[in-house]
Amino acid sequence: MRRKIKSESNTLQQKSFNNDLYLSLYGTLNTFIILYNEGSERIEMNQLKPTEKQLAFQSWEFGLFIHFGLRTFYEGYVDFDKRDMSPEKFNPNQLNCEQWIETAKKAGMKYAVLTAKHHDGFSNWPSDYTDFSVADSPWKNGQGDVIADFVDACRKYDIKPGLYYSPYDGAADFYEDKDSKAYDDYFVNQITELLGNYGEIDILWFDGAGSAGHEYDWPRIVKQIRTLQPNILIFNMADPDFRWIGNEDGIAPISSFNVVNHVEVSIYDKETTTLTESRWLPAECDVQMRSNWFYSDQDEDTIKSLKELMGIYYHSVGRGTNLLLNIGPNREGVLPAKDTERLLEFGEEIRKQFDHPILSEKNFKRQDDKWIYQTNNPKFIERIVIQEDLTEGENIIHFKVNIITAKTRHHVLIHEGRNIGNKIIIPIPPVKVSGLVIEVVERIGHPQIHKIAVY
Repeated sequence: MRRKIKSESNTLQQKSFNNDLYLSLYGTLNTFIILYNEGSERIEMNQLKPTEKQLAFQSWEFGLFIHFGLRTFYEGYVDFDKRDMSPEKFNPNQLNCEQWIETAKKAGMKYAVLTAKHHDGFSNWPSDYTDFSVADSPWKNGQGDVIADFVDACRKYDIKPGLYYSPYDGAADFYEDKDSKAYDDYFVNQITELLGNYGEIDILWFDGAGSAGHEYDWPRIVKQIRTLQPNILIFNMADPDFRWIGNEDGIAPISSFNVVNHVEVSIYDKETTTLTESRWLPAECDVQMRSNWFYSDQDEDTIKSLKELMGIYYHSVGRGTNLLLNIGPNREGVLPAKDTERLLEFGEEIRKQFDHPILSEKNFKRQDDKWIYQTNNPKFIERIVIQEDLTEGENIIHFKVNIITAKTRHHVLIHEGRNIGNKIIIPIPPVKVSGLVIEVVERIGHPQIHKIAVY
């Protein structure tokens, strides 16, 4: 599966850097504290503030992951498969990116990430630097461009476009030959095409799988990325703006703080990358609709149930992270009918559960570090959603929720947690209450609640 790659001299000056030192620190130093992060791991961290783009990303919450490419046409192939693949097999004769993105929009998603190049090295755009791309396929007589169609669809439906790019490349002969300089040239040239030819791209999604032991010239690569797309969000590697949660199950741990001092890189490698400084890196949970990332005609029976999807939603978005749900378009180039139906059911259920609160932050009064609601007409409640205003960083590090009982008006603790972050969804058995008290027990600075919704 090794391919010759078209080379072109690149005049960008090479410099010798310790790549870890290039990791930039976002935010401003405020107060030094000690917190417990996921897995009860004790870390030192500074009170950092997110960028505007990071805050925007956290508000998107729910996105569509799209694994599509040459591997779609090879049933049973897996990551790092050694069997040959030919561009001659790539022919999605009914490709309809608008169907993908319109479905995402109807499901309530705000962004989408498409595999521009997966580990097999096949380029979903007509790259000038390889003979292993859509230009070498029979699809549209070699004149097609999946990336262009995808980005155009995103613009039409007001969905933020993101591009997945695998640094590991199983098709590049000089990657396997460990010619780092030649591969870095190729990497920079391809990234320049992707970020220079399709307008504004919101996310560049790096997958660390396969990259263990390989040294990339990250300072050079990141410089080109930031030059071409100053507002882009980079996922998890090099100079990250957001991070992987560490599993492919869509489950975030309790207390997923936004400030961390390390990231997990690959499902195949349990080691973590330690950052030179703690950084504001909101987390994203990725998960498949089926058992495979790419389309298979053998796994329709593994489509997740609505019940499982809602559980994933509570364990991801409900714990302050984003959720990126994958569907692989089929060999015609459209989302499969049953996957589409389930995604739309999922979006409808989210709206059903969270579109019509019976109480909002407007019903609460703040008294010092307590937000209090009281009524003479008791109400049944079963879900509480709280969102911290993260503009000035994550200030709430311990909070409690008490109900005021319907008859005796006693204060009863029903939930205690660490951070609230972008959002926490607290499901409770249905209970009749005459009030609620949200209390910040430990804090940094001056915490603000952005939103309260009770259902």
